[in-house]
Amino acid sequence: MRILSFNIQNLRLRRAHGKARLDGARDRDEADEAPALDPADRRLAAALLAGADAGLMLLQEVFDEDTLSWFNDQLLPAAGLAPYPHAHCLPGNDGRGLDLAVLSRGPVRLTSHAHVTPAELGLVSDAPALPLFRRDCLMGEAGPLTVFTCHFKAPYPDPAQAWPVRRLEAEATRALIARRFPDPSQALWLVAGDLNEPFEPSGPSAIEPLLPPFSADLMERLPEPDRWTYFDVHSESYSQPDALLASPALAARWPDACPRVLRAGLGYEATRHRGEHLPGVGRHRPHASDHAALLLDLPGI
Repeated sequence: MRILSFNIQNLRLRRAHGKARLDGARDRDEADEAPALDPADRRLAAALLAGADAGLMLLQEVFDEDTLSWFNDQLLPAAGLAPYPHAHCLPGNDGRGLDLAVLSRGPVRLTSHAHVTPAELGLVSDAPALPLFRRDCLMGEAGPLTVFTCHFKAPYPDPAQAWPVRRLEAEATRALIARRFPDPSQALWLVAGDLNEPFEPSGPSAIEPLLPPFSADLMERLPEPDRWTYFDVHSESYSQPDALLASPALAARWPDACPRVLRAGLGYEATRHRGEHLPGVGRHRPHASDHAALLLDLPGI
């Protein structure tokens, strides 16, 4: 099985005057330049996914299932990739619609944990009865593999206030894995997504509950300079918010499974990337996203 994880950056379908269009890979402060660049952004995202040709795609920042279906049925075929027969975007807790989505060639059983509370998992919190995930922790069961797709709280605008939110999300994800498997170390599971941990956190890592020895960090199979997945244009800094954390059993079964970081859709402003760019990529935009995608091959599933 080939698995892709990708923060596709604010993918939202809008319908006006009988026409459908997708917002571009942009934040709100870039709305003024959107009309010309939005379609190009989304064509680049589709081209990136078509080049990856993964059997299971785990996407972050998708507005809703209607958006996912339109992208799957219209843009992926235009990029040369057949629509995925299984396309799902379950509603999460983000009021802006930055939900988690799955595209799969084979059947996948999905379980949302958007409404799970700290009290249900026996976790300490100031709000024990309220949903704890900023978006969701979407569990997908595809054959012998179970994936947990996440998009944790970003360390913005206040890193100190965001840290305990992200720590609770990490503790909850670990608790869900432990609830699903009697012995998590022996099961085949993968945590994938945008965990939003700074590259060099100033202090303890908020996602420490999910890190080794509980898991194996597959990104550590890459040389450290090759692990970055995100360039922040405002601070001109590189980081690796995107993660692939495997169970010890999965890491042992595929000792040579090394992630690939797909940066061809990033803007030329990320000068640390000296490889190829997709045709049409600009300095900042058009681009496929402000994140690179992660690709992992697990042969035999």
